[in-house]
Amino acid sequence: MSFPGVSLFGTTLFAFTPIFALITAILAVATGLAWLSLSPDETRIHGFPFSDLAVNRRIVSLTSFRAQYAVAVTLVRTWIPIYAGVTAANGGLAYGALAVSLTIIAEKFCNMLLQPHTGRISDRHGRALFIFFGGGLYGLVALAVPFSPAIGTALGLPSTLPVLGPLSPAFVPLVTLSGLLGVADSFREPASMALFADEGTDDGGVASSFGIRELVWRPGSVAAPLLGGYLMAEVGMAWVFYVGGASAITGVVTFFGVLSYFHGPTALTEW
Repeated sequence: MSFPGVSLFGTTLFAFTPIFALITAILAVATGLAWLSLSPDETRIHGFPFSDLAVNRRIVSLTSFRAQYAVAVTLVRTWIPIYAGVTAANGGLAYGALAVSLTIIAEKFCNMLLQPHTGRISDRHGRALFIFFGGGLYGLVALAVPFSPAIGTALGLPSTLPVLGPLSPAFVPLVTLSGLLGVADSFREPASMALFADEGTDDGGVASSFGIRELVWRPGSVAAPLLGGYLMAEVGMAWVFYVGGASAITGVVTFFGVLSYFHGPTALTEW
């Protein structure tokens, strides 16, 4: 659960302490409601399905993509608000908190709107292709993020907007690209979850299959901030997005290769 718009807008008015108190209260209420409304789970899985799922060929095919994609998503999602908020001397755009929040909200809002529809379509027409398309599109959009200032200048976009005040021509392209990242991930995410759930259901361990899904994600999500910090300090802000975009693209290429090797060249359209 995330509250980017509320938190960043709130910091402009109240600083950080009330914002974290509000987040804590919301999570406490949500936890209490879930505890009271959900029936006890009577499902019991015997044995250790995790070990069988770990060598499942479909799971291996998915993790070949997911391990690299974790680096891409963590770098890009983390550094878009950094890029928008830090000073120009540090490679950023120096926007205020409200403008920065919009760069975050754009991705999440577009993702929220499209996921129900893309998930339904992937159920009908195959999920592997949606992972390939969504991951590849995410990488291409990420590569374009550092070019936001050039795009805004070329299009003659305004450098001041109502309420937000002085910005730069890069603002509208950056928000648009952030929204496109949400669109791209709306294709990938429900298809990925469905494939992991399918394998877990077939092998008797949905929780184990999602455990593998999260386990594969964690190394990249831990290493990516360290890598991003190094790139930002030693090479330049733009290289954070270049590496993030490249990680997504190499992920989909690897996914296609492993998928074809294990399941044949038509697997991308048959899964």
